[in-house]
Amino acid sequence: MRDVVIVEAVRSPLGKRNGGLSAMHSIDLLGAVQRSLFERSGVDPALVGQVVGGCVNQVGMQTMNVARNAWLTAGLPLEVAATTVDSQCGSSQQATNLAYALVASGVVDMAVGCGVEMMSRVPMGSTAPKEPNVGKPINKQYWQSYEFTSQFEGGERIAKKWGITRRDADEFGKLSQDRAAAAWADGRFASQIAPIDAPGWTADGKPTETTNRIERDEGLRATTLEALGNLKTNLPDGVHTAGTSSQITDGAAAVLLMTRERAAELGVRPRAAIVDTCLVGSDPVLMLTGPIPATRKLLSDTKMQLGDIDLFEINEAFASVVLAWQRELDPDMSKVNPNGGAIALGHPLGATGAVLLTKALHELERTDGEHALITMCCGGGLGTGTILRRV
Repeated sequence: MRDVVIVEAVRSPLGKRNGGLSAMHSIDLLGAVQRSLFERSGVDPALVGQVVGGCVNQVGMQTMNVARNAWLTAGLPLEVAATTVDSQCGSSQQATNLAYALVASGVVDMAVGCGVEMMSRVPMGSTAPKEPNVGKPINKQYWQSYEFTSQFEGGERIAKKWGITRRDADEFGKLSQDRAAAAWADGRFASQIAPIDAPGWTADGKPTETTNRIERDEGLRATTLEALGNLKTNLPDGVHTAGTSSQITDGAAAVLLMTRERAAELGVRPRAAIVDTCLVGSDPVLMLTGPIPATRKLLSDTKMQLGDIDLFEINEAFASVVLAWQRELDPDMSKVNPNGGAIALGHPLGATGAVLLTKALHELERTDGEHALITMCCGGGLGTGTILRRV
């Protein structure tokens, strides 16, 4: 296996539902972020062997290989091939892990992992068919093996299994908002964000010809525990509310990887090495427990201890996902999502994995940390995982 390094990682601002990015086409947003990799790094994009992109709702503007269409729309070299994958919420983390595998195995010397999701325009569930003859994603044969639950149900069942209360969830939701607000106030995200020139909406519901520059994440909301306590739960007798669940979000992110030898030849600085990656299966009924076995596998395979990790990025799909992971692994929570997570910043599904990898790289550099572990839960019972080592 060849040594694989990250030389650049960038993300768009994360736009709230129907916010500043909502009039964009998915390929324009992802293409702008892909192009930013090469503007920042100075690397010739023609040297890229393959692009692997993640996207969950592959319908409409996000179908027909959105990673490839974005690349071409950005004016990047047509000879560079691209593939779009779906590992549900972990799609762009798995896309980047696959890009790593292509480089590590010697198939290519350089690759891009990326992802996009425009949830304002392509809502969750858009891929569930309405035409009766094309069939549904799940049938009665599946039900003979597993109960089919929603992610909302999974989050609530996790809370019940691990004894997570409404107060626990509310306190975690407030912590996410507080940390994200502090990060923005301190300028911690400035190095990782590519400003986006996005159209607005005309009075008749069409994108405008003029654009506005979007430079900040839009999901942050000042709140109090009292205000969070007054929100309605997402299911009867549940513990989660809009204040303790990930936000519907628009966004994109991308990571440029290559062999250490290639980086030396090109004179570009390696910023982090990928130590290990994984994709694990987990209970599809609880659905969102994947970060627990993913973390355990990464630590076991690398012979590392929890204390060796300086930074954890775990997706805040619901507060219970992180809190159950905490109860199983007992990490130092000051190292977990120190700049806030999806509750505060948003969760643009197929882009979030690359967003978290980008956040982790830049935070390691800011704090002079060495190792980061990034993990996500995914619909259908999966867990993605990556360990980075700053170099």
